[in-house]
Amino acid sequence: MSLEALIFDVDGTLSNTEYDGHLRAFNETFKLFELDWHWDSELYSDLLSVSGGKERLAHYINHYNPKLESYLSVNDIADIHNKKTEIFVNHIVNGDISLRIGVDRLIEEAIECGLRLGIATTTSLKNVEALMTSTLGESVLDKFEVIGAGDVVKRKKPAPDIYQYVLDKMRLSCHECIAFEDSEIGFASSTLAGLKTVVTLSEYNKEQIFKGALIVLDHLGDENQPFEIIKGKPTNHSFVSVDYLKEIYEQDR
Repeated sequence: MSLEALIFDVDGTLSNTEYDGHLRAFNETFKLFELDWHWDSELYSDLLSVSGGKERLAHYINHYNPKLESYLSVNDIADIHNKKTEIFVNHIVNGDISLRIGVDRLIEEAIECGLRLGIATTTSLKNVEALMTSTLGESVLDKFEVIGAGDVVKRKKPAPDIYQYVLDKMRLSCHECIAFEDSEIGFASSTLAGLKTVVTLSEYNKEQIFKGALIVLDHLGDENQPFEIIKGKPTNHSFVSVDYLKEIYEQDR
């Protein structure tokens, strides 16, 4: 089989959205709802072990016992998360969040080379559309055949369901694709779906192991910003290109 498609995670993979995006939006939302909560970077790093914003809020309430004036229902949590999404999208539109090094270049090259594109993420569809439209333009967003996002599957990462959903929609086998991830949760999801995975370390995932990844890099690299190989075979390539992806894809067969 040959390489036919690239499937991207979003948060931390396409863009470093966590600290300046999601964490900031959560804390701004807490103030609006007059909740006496503040998530610092260390706490948020722990909470990232839970996939999905609503699920993360519920986990925080159940395990960290924050101050509550009254019980928060599932609908209350959904309302908080919806406002947080609105604030997050506004930060994207205002240009506060950009793509990671090499992402736009690789996506453009993949399109030119005829590779198919998909997205598999636990973040909401609104977040994905806002980020992609703001940074790449609406025309590029249309090049992604399938966007698996939010609650489109019941079980979120680290379950493989979102990747399997994208594979099924694209009518491809896992052996015809490469996934891009940044976290252990996401890597577990792609690996359980049988996908070969490139890992680019993000702001909250620098100490994780990623055993079995095709390659672990600090970022995708560009001509003037070469990547650093954290784990994997040495190469003459200095940035992730389609040729490099095909090379490591074939080496792993």
